[in-house]
Amino acid sequence: MFIADYESKNVYDEMFSKEGNARQSYHFLKSKMESLGGLELVKRSSSAEKALMSLGITFTLYGEGEQQERIMPFDVIPRIVPSEEWVRMESGLKQRIQALNLFLKDLYGEGKILKDKVIPRDIVESSAGYLKQCIGLKPPKDIWIHITGTDLVRDGEGTFHVLEDNLRCPSGVSYVLENREVMKRTFPELFDKLNIRQVYDYPYHLRSMLENLADVEDPVIAVWTPGVFNSAYYEHSFLAQKMGVFLVEGSDLVVEKDHVFMKTTKGLRKIDVIYRRIDDTFMDPNSFRPDSLLGVKGIFEAYKKGNIALANAPGTGVADDKVIYSFVPKIIKYYLGEEAIIPNVPTYLCSQEDDFKYVIENIHNLVVKAANGAGGYGMIIGPKSTKQEQEDFKKLIIGDPRNYIAQPVLNLSTVPTLIADKIEARHVDLRPFILYGKEIYVMPGGLTRVALRKGSLVVNSSQGGGSKDTWVLG
Repeated sequence: MFIADYESKNVYDEMFSKEGNARQSYHFLKSKMESLGGLELVKRSSSAEKALMSLGITFTLYGEGEQQERIMPFDVIPRIVPSEEWVRMESGLKQRIQALNLFLKDLYGEGKILKDKVIPRDIVESSAGYLKQCIGLKPPKDIWIHITGTDLVRDGEGTFHVLEDNLRCPSGVSYVLENREVMKRTFPELFDKLNIRQVYDYPYHLRSMLENLADVEDPVIAVWTPGVFNSAYYEHSFLAQKMGVFLVEGSDLVVEKDHVFMKTTKGLRKIDVIYRRIDDTFMDPNSFRPDSLLGVKGIFEAYKKGNIALANAPGTGVADDKVIYSFVPKIIKYYLGEEAIIPNVPTYLCSQEDDFKYVIENIHNLVVKAANGAGGYGMIIGPKSTKQEQEDFKKLIIGDPRNYIAQPVLNLSTVPTLIADKIEARHVDLRPFILYGKEIYVMPGGLTRVALRKGSLVVNSSQGGGSKDTWVLG
């Protein structure tokens, strides 16, 4: 069968060892793929794609002055994570979120970590995500980070590293849930044979976490979306429907006497908890950006007075900053007294003199990113860039060194991927989703993003990437 010709050179492959043998966790999948044959696999892939299209699972791509709504590309060959590997990853993710939550509590409170000079004060206070308006805030239950999507990658030896933290409005969980449902229909026999941990109960865990933030029984909950033109609107409506809660825009909300109400055909209805999918500074024109047309006047004041719970808390963006990311191992050590279970990718800070010099001289060998860039934008992959692109990016770094970091080019692990009628190696990352409520819940699996372009290391959907189902074995 065509899988016999599969090659993955000089990288860690999730399915095959360097000797070309299938890893134990993939034995049954490999056997099944060989028994199906190429034509049947292509047929099932086509059926899965049609199922996803009928569900309307889309994202919006922005560029060239226009926007396009697209179906998220999907590959039917799953990514498998053995149970013993997952146990370590789960522990590491819980550790990281605990430490970052304590960091935010301290940062906007006593500021001990700054006084102890674990992180330079100017690094924190110059972050675009640091909001002085949040100093002194006390979020419900002392939880700042309620929903997180942490991006993980493997190095050439197969060791997982944290590539970045997404603590503001992480997206992609709807694709995880829908991909799983389609895979169950596409390969029911695999689900019968393999002990694959479930992900369908994520909306239940999400709702339970949101309910935990309220001080009333049976709280009224809403998902706050920027609107139908937002790239992740499908996910906003999907999660609201799955949780059985309201989906609202800023124009649906009003603040009266420091309480938040939703406009309905029967009058105003008080809201207790909001899962916001809108950036901090667009949330309230009275407190942040006065030009925001998406926000609700007075909602931040209502939050400060404890009359509305917001997830995630305002101000979490500072811990999302890629410069702050480089200090997370120190943050874990400072607050928990532990070494980081999942290491960071080695990172150079362009704001530091020695690092700056190294990055400028070696930009052709590095990945350089803007501190608050996202979606694969605001970055350069040195070995795949032109001399002119390198020179242009050097000017950006020189003009604002605080805003840039650099990392070595990681040869991301690969997973067999169906490309037309052939199976080829494609690079992947992994975004598990973590909920912080009464306890910390880590979805077993997460979103495996795959770079569908041959040789590409950029997995973002906006840059030609797709997704795979992620199977954590029980």
